[in-house]
Amino acid sequence: MKLKILSWNIWCGTYLDEVIKFLKTAEADIIALQEVSEDNKGNIAELIAKELGYKYVYTTDIDMPFKYLPGYKKDDEQTIKMGNAILSKYEIVSSKEHRLVENQKRTVIEANIKIGDNILNVFSIHLRHTHQKQLELQDLQAENLLKFLPTKNTIVMGDFNSLPESSVIKKMNDSLQDIEMGSSTPTWSVYKEGCTCLVEDKIIYKLDYIFTSKEMKASSFKVYDSKASDHLPISVIIEI
Repeated sequence: MKLKILSWNIWCGTYLDEVIKFLKTAEADIIALQEVSEDNKGNIAELIAKELGYKYVYTTDIDMPFKYLPGYKKDDEQTIKMGNAILSKYEIVSSKEHRLVENQKRTVIEANIKIGDNILNVFSIHLRHTHQKQLELQDLQAENLLKFLPTKNTIVMGDFNSLPESSVIKKMNDSLQDIEMGSSTPTWSVYKEGCTCLVEDKIIYKLDYIFTSKEMKASSFKVYDSKASDHLPISVIIEI
């Protein structure tokens, strides 16, 4: 059986209508989202899932300052909750949050998805932003992630905030397979406002990845052209 899986950092839903429009046309079976924001009106993972007719789980664990989002003043001290989500056309039989480092606000959301006689273990992840520099905390996050991943039927998707040559991605490739298979198509930054320290208006960095356990077959990796976020969405077809 073939499934289309997709990952995307949606920039706190800055251009939410365009995000939803794209996801409707993408027709992915399983979607991992990062920077899913939540305010007093609710969580946008729920809103997106309802628009698509998907099941969903999410976690919101980080306080994102408004000043890092487009349209807000750089001295704005307000914050919004954000985290990760997984959406699925198929039944989510269970889910769990995993904290990557004790006392650090970075959690991974896991969804166990039933597809026929199989259970897929799907993870949506967003590592610490480091402005494309090496950081020991990221290495620790990756090491702790690998400790609780099942060895089979596992998919890890998200914004790793790490370059292909980084130790973080090398650690991931030691245990899993990068489904882009030897290439490094850039996914960031669509907008120069994507980082206030590194004002970059060209898409020159690969920060987003899909990894699977090594027994899975994958094909048709794709990076999409979209203006709905500062990151580009990525997808692949897997066979189970």
